[in-house]
Amino acid sequence: MHFNFNKHLFSIICLLITNISFAQSIDSKDLLKHLEFLSSDALAGRKPLTAGSMEARSYILNELTSLENVQALYPDFIQRFSFTGRNKAQYEDAANLVAFIPGSSSRKVIVVTAHYDHVGVGKPNAAGDSIYNGADDNASGTAALLELAEYFSKNRPLHSMMFVALDAEELGLRGAKALVDDFPYPLDQILLNVNMDMIGRSDKNELYASGTHFYPYLKPILEKAAAGSDPTLRFGHDTPGTGREDWTNQSDQGAFFAKKVPHLYFGVEDHVDYHKPSDEFKNIQPKFYSNAANLILKCILALDAELTDQNSGQ
Repeated sequence: MHFNFNKHLFSIICLLITNISFAQSIDSKDLLKHLEFLSSDALAGRKPLTAGSMEARSYILNELTSLENVQALYPDFIQRFSFTGRNKAQYEDAANLVAFIPGSSSRKVIVVTAHYDHVGVGKPNAAGDSIYNGADDNASGTAALLELAEYFSKNRPLHSMMFVALDAEELGLRGAKALVDDFPYPLDQILLNVNMDMIGRSDKNELYASGTHFYPYLKPILEKAAAGSDPTLRFGHDTPGTGREDWTNQSDQGAFFAKKVPHLYFGVEDHVDYHKPSDEFKNIQPKFYSNAANLILKCILALDAELTDQNSGQ
């Protein structure tokens, strides 16, 4: 067989470039640093408009606005909104935090979301702890959002991407509803919503991608991206008529679903510390969490590369 040295060298270079590309990942140290701060006692559970929520808001804004190549779509990167909560409680000046990265090839937008609020301070548990830190729910998704925004600020996506830290999810998806009701572009410009809520721990080493029941064209892309992954990517929790097992409307993706916007929801199944003061940083599983965040990054890269502006034949 005739050996073509130049062709062989070119193949090696291409392989190296490909491997370097795949080696790009989220910084685990920074990811855990964000999570630890956002779930700390100092923020007192991040209930909307409390001092802890305002401190979380300031932290997230500082991280997003310090990134290169991000743009503001709302004044000072903040979409402000008000709403009436339970028992006619008034919430004025709630805030979604929005950073935008223009795509290199498309004006269609992938909207990446995670809620930064939690339930605040409540009834003490047996240990006397009354702070609902919300480490997994949802400091985990918010910290991942910050790291994904940093990644794509340095590695420009094909489609435009919007990174939104949403307020008041725990009070009825209020931030997500405000976002879709006051979106800066026509809603049909949204290619996909990728929502993250509780991605920090799983004793089964499983991360779920919910939504492919409604959008089956997404599943082959995710299966290919997640082949052999650690953690294992599972599908489901999106079948109508299954009650609490159907996650479609149980987090912020529900507001997009109501407007007929395609979505994927990355999350884990409920654990023993769900909505309890024991949902603390010490109970996060660092290896699982880092691997889950990087798996989500890999999935978003695949979706960005393979989805077309026609939403893959919806």
